Amino acid sequence: MLDKSPNQRSVNVPNDLAAFWMPFTANRAFKKAPRLLAGAKDMHYITTDGRHVLDAAAGMWCSNAGHGRKEIAAAISKQAEALDYAPPFQFGIPQAFELASRIAELAPKGLEQVFFCNSGSEAADTALKIALAYHQINGQGGRCRLIGRERGYHGVGFGGTSVGGIVGNRKMFGTLLTGVDHLQSTYNRDKQAFSKGEPEWGADLADELERLVNLHGANTIAAVIVEPMAGSTGVIPAPKGYLKRLREITQKHGILLIFDEVITGFGRLGFAFAAERYGVLPDMITFAKGVTNGAAPMGGVIVRDTIYEAFMAGPEHVIELCHGYTYSAHPLACAAGLATLDIYRDEKLFERANKLEPKFADAVMSLRNEPNVVDIRTVGLTAGIELSPNKEGPGKRGFEALQSGFHDNDIMVRVAGDTIALTPPLIISEAQVGEVIEKVAKIIRAVA
Repeated sequence: MLDKSPNQRSVNVPNDLAAFWMPFTANRAFKKAPRLLAGAKDMHYITTDGRHVLDAAAGMWCSNAGHGRKEIAAAISKQAEALDYAPPFQFGIPQAFELASRIAELAPKGLEQVFFCNSGSEAADTALKIALAYHQINGQGGRCRLIGRERGYHGVGFGGTSVGGIVGNRKMFGTLLTGVDHLQSTYNRDKQAFSKGEPEWGADLADELERLVNLHGANTIAAVIVEPMAGSTGVIPAPKGYLKRLREITQKHGILLIFDEVITGFGRLGFAFAAERYGVLPDMITFAKGVTNGAAPMGGVIVRDTIYEAFMAGPEHVIELCHGYTYSAHPLACAAGLATLDIYRDEKLFERANKLEPKFADAVMSLRNEPNVVDIRTVGLTAGIELSPNKEGPGKRGFEALQSGFHDNDIMVRVAGDTIALTPPLIISEAQVGEVIEKVAKIIRAVA
């Protein structure tokens, strides 16, 4: 037993697991059977005991260019030696302006301004605050209601949690923000099961927004925020035509439309942003994760130029938007972002993902007859394999699949309830797709 006296604190003991309260983790179960990582290269993590674990999750949807990219590490190191930190309030660094320009070039035309933060959660809250402020300065301060969607995920800030629609993420935190409502989820297994890409059924679900407009009044609604593909809830692609219909309704009523592309941005669906895939121009796009390949924390919001210009009408010496973070546009994150965008461009990874999508979908669909598989959903280089709950209740089979993958089959997967999510780095080879499917089949049989 460890000595808990003041002179022998457990936190000083190598590999002691007690002090770290892990996020979004079953802490007691983890500490009984830890999943510890010590390194990573290309498509694999390396465990503390030297095993190579195939990464079928791109870390957490973020390492789109694979792991251990020397170009990114070198850029971070060089930047740290030259300028380790600079205040983003009232001062700037060249790299921040360069990165913003390059991100804006990748975004749909009309989305011209980039506001930096440090995570997807901060990006969601930033976008919601910009929406509220925009209506306020336009003399429509009554537009303060925000609308999310059931099963949506927009991070863990108070704003993002409020508009989010995953019950487990909300129920511990009381009423959260007031004046929030939710569209219904776009998922219906009876009508959409085993869909490749965007389901044929479901576009009319966007008309639910008209009901909420009639209920609350259009002049009370500031913004609607949705994910083009709801990832954290288990991979739910938008139905064909759904996002375009949502855009039509929001424009009709003067409501801002925000696409949360923290997961779908930077190639996950075969394009720089899903907005391009679906031919829809939202008012804002949130991003994070893939912008730095996960090598440094960074997020942001890409904003329509008309929204930005509305803030630029007052005296020039006055701060236009009282919002930001100490580490917005951090020098090391900017260096990582620029190096990451170089890799995406030079290796044509967005185009590569687009080309590989049909083969990836076919491969994943080959699992449909495995035990307890009730649905498979694919879009881009992303798939959700939904398993039926076991007798111990929802989520237990999924948790066992996570453990089986890491400890017994040398593969990292994401799980959402009883859904196994596959979101591999965009560098994955066709042979490695086959390896992923083989290992996932073993997992499904092991937890049957």
